[in-house]
Amino acid sequence: MSGIIGKKIGMTRLIQDDGRVIPITVIHCEPNEVTQIKTVEKDGYPAIVLGFSKLKKPTKTKKFAHLKEFRISADETFNKGDAITCESLKDVELVTVMGVSKGKGFQGVIKRHNFACGPMSHGSHHHREPGSIGARAKPGRVEKGKKLPGHMGTGQITLNKVKVAYLDTEKNLVGLKGAVPGSKGGLIIITK
Repeated sequence: MSGIIGKKIGMTRLIQDDGRVIPITVIHCEPNEVTQIKTVEKDGYPAIVLGFSKLKKPTKTKKFAHLKEFRISADETFNKGDAITCESLKDVELVTVMGVSKGKGFQGVIKRHNFACGPMSHGSHHHREPGSIGARAKPGRVEKGKKLPGHMGTGQITLNKVKVAYLDTEKNLVGLKGAVPGSKGGLIIITK
């Protein structure tokens, strides 16, 4: 198993026999189709390209809403048009999960970088400002990488060693332990 693409449904919990409660994120992994096979002779490395979420009105060049390339080992064999289902996660305990985090818009330094607040009383005008940002005439500019207000979120987040807690091959559902980055309906990529 190289990987699979899915859509985040949301979070729920599993209640164990001994009373423990495990929070899980449920991902719907409808069967992915192998759209392209890359070989060592032709491309220099072995890989497959999976298509996810078939378009209602496909064109000659585009049949899927999402395509993703996964590296495979040289001994694995796939054919174009094969379906990759969540059954490939049956014997896998830990996976790597990639998703795009929720967008938070333009945020200040307190929310974005965990800065502390200034004094809130006695005539202070310095409540949620960043404070001093650098030198004066020399170098006469703000240093690159300075922690300042700006756009927050919508970045690719990768989580390693996420436990597969639940698997329903009939409904194509995968339950991963804990929270997974992204909003409901967001694209999630699961790899070994």
